[in-house]
Amino acid sequence: MAALTRQCRQGPNMEKVPMLAEGYEKLTADLKVLRAERPKIVDAIEEARAHGDLSENAEYHAAKERQGQIEAQIADLEDKVSRAQIIDPTSLSGDRIVFGATVTVLDDADKRYRYQIVGQPEADAKVGRISYESPLGRALIGKSVGDEVEVTVPSGDRFYLVKQIDFI
Repeated sequence: MAALTRQCRQGPNMEKVPMLAEGYEKLTADLKVLRAERPKIVDAIEEARAHGDLSENAEYHAAKERQGQIEAQIADLEDKVSRAQIIDPTSLSGDRIVFGATVTVLDDADKRYRYQIVGQPEADAKVGRISYESPLGRALIGKSVGDEVEVTVPSGDRFYLVKQIDFI
């Protein structure tokens, strides 16, 4: 019961959101752009209102819908920024994979992959950044060099061997 009371006081999702400094900068830049769009939406709503009957006013309804979308995006970004825990991978060390580590793995065909474990906002597999919440990211966290990792993906099970862990 005490845990539930504490959760209600803190809100539904008060856990920290780990991210790299550049992910934090991207979130704050996106937030700034959306906040700058607010006055433009208000102006569009006022202009559409001036056209008369709101029940058949497509411009008004489109502007109100856009306002709702922007406000939801702003709320989401403000939440992430307020809970951000910025991690500097160069300050980390150890022999286990943690958030921010850059990991070299071999698949079952001995093909080499290199991934950095990052937060969801920064994840981009094309550039070798995977979320710690992704199936592979979750499987890698806590592993050491020489450990085998099994990941279940839609195409079946994949196996990887951890070859190297770097904190760069």
